[in-house]
Amino acid sequence: MSVIEKTILTNAGLEIHPVAGRIGAEIRGVRLSSELDAPTVDAIKQALLQYKVIFFRDQNHLDDESQEAFAQLFGEPVAHPTVPTRQATDYVHELDSSHGGGRANSWHTDVTFVDAYPKISILRGVSIPPAGGDTVWANTAAAYEDLSPELRELADRLWALHTNEYDYLGSHTEASTEAVKHFNEVFASTVYETEHPIVQVHPETGERTLILGHFVKKILGLSSSDSFHLFSVLQNHIIKLENTVRWRWSAGDVAIWDNRATQHYAINDYGDQHRVVRRVTVKGEIPVSIDGRHSITRRGKQ
Repeated sequence: MSVIEKTILTNAGLEIHPVAGRIGAEIRGVRLSSELDAPTVDAIKQALLQYKVIFFRDQNHLDDESQEAFAQLFGEPVAHPTVPTRQATDYVHELDSSHGGGRANSWHTDVTFVDAYPKISILRGVSIPPAGGDTVWANTAAAYEDLSPELRELADRLWALHTNEYDYLGSHTEASTEAVKHFNEVFASTVYETEHPIVQVHPETGERTLILGHFVKKILGLSSSDSFHLFSVLQNHIIKLENTVRWRWSAGDVAIWDNRATQHYAINDYGDQHRVVRRVTVKGEIPVSIDGRHSITRRGKQ
């Protein structure tokens, strides 16, 4: 298992400060915008591939428009397939704790219920409670490496069905009535089902990463009981504390993560305090299994 080490100074003049041993780094010395020069953009992209999630403090100059423009440096922005974007924007998805669906407190990779789910997510802190509301990310490539050879061999062959029509209350045990209503009427307004390999080959790094999280409905070819237990075994490897990093937000912070190699969890520990974050995602590729097969959409728009 590789371990992230000391502070690094890139050729572009960026300071990279690892936050945890296996995932996460804070990058200093840059003002994010769509006008960044090519060496700086390349350095940020390389750091993202290495550290899986990268953090930037004090980016208070960003607004919805400039966040969307910045996201285009990483590829083609894409809107959420079911949840409307923020008014007057094309791609900004707002997570507001005062509205239904604003508390993403369950382990997941974004939008895996479609085939070409986002490759990158860019999240900006807008209104942050004085205590609580941290987000935790997990490294799914490190989790795969941690599996025993026998378990890796099994996982390599398995596929799972992902859907946005999942057990919301089972994953969000403290969900409010408003949140449940939002899930049923908005998030699951169009039902998607997609078959993904549990192990994909990362299209840029070649690493093997695990595609799991709360959108998994069933591991294919197994009984419901066996599927549940094997899912739990693999998922618990992903969220081992050794594979995670936790970020304490401030307003103006930006987190960018490789959605193909991570899961995340927004901690719902801030009660009635107000928390608003805004996300833009970048279109991804259809995952490929280690034997070269692509994910398949079974239900929903294609």
